[in-house]
Amino acid sequence: MSTDQVLEEQPARVSPPVKRQERVRMSAWKPARIIVTIPTYNEVENIALLVEQVLLADARIEIVVADDSSPDGTASLVGELARKDRRVHLLHRTREFGRGHAGRDAFAWALAHDADIVIEMDADFSHHPRHIPTLIKALEDADVVMGSRQVRGGKDLGRPAWRVMLTRVSNVYVRWVLGVHIRDCNSGFRAFRRSALEAIDAGHATSPGPAIVHELLYKSKVRNLRLAEIPIEFKERERGTSSLSFAKLLRSYVTILKLKSRGVTGRLFPK
Repeated sequence: MSTDQVLEEQPARVSPPVKRQERVRMSAWKPARIIVTIPTYNEVENIALLVEQVLLADARIEIVVADDSSPDGTASLVGELARKDRRVHLLHRTREFGRGHAGRDAFAWALAHDADIVIEMDADFSHHPRHIPTLIKALEDADVVMGSRQVRGGKDLGRPAWRVMLTRVSNVYVRWVLGVHIRDCNSGFRAFRRSALEAIDAGHATSPGPAIVHELLYKSKVRNLRLAEIPIEFKERERGTSSLSFAKLLRSYVTILKLKSRGVTGRLFPK
């Protein structure tokens, strides 16, 4: 039986039945520390406003920005924000650059700093902070929650039709290869319980690029974690330039095949 589920505007209506003992246990779960991880490269035009809005989403939130030595001064700006607010932290990366490695290091940092919940999001406002409270709430009944464009109520705004279609086709591909039932497999807006990140060993993820999204999703499935989706509005960036290229996308799709191969041969998790 699949452990995946879809959480709409009122998650309780679509969650599977929960045994009385499990319901009591989950209601007693009180996460005290929430860390939002934000991998960045050349996001100086977005990061200050994003940090401000993320901190307003929940008083328990702290932020770690994992910056790949951006030449536009992103790290310097985040450093200034961190000196003014102890809830903001900078992870200045100087080697093994890439979206996947930055995400991996940020997850490791969050776990080392006693996070109960870790939320990963992009820095360009395609993932809006207003969805964070819903992600947190949905973790009461799930181990991993994805912000989804593809479930009822989700939207994909501001992108040309060919890119929307490419996203849908790639989701079909990922679901077919990896055998997952999440609708938006490409979503990088995700919330994890601490126990989930530990179970999938997120701090040692191997994908150097965007395929870290698929790696952690597949590992979550293999570990039989409870997966859920909530609807979000995904909006194309208005400021700055994306570092995602067509070549990186192609490498990600090849990585997905490698992940499946490692899964069926028992090499998905290091010994």
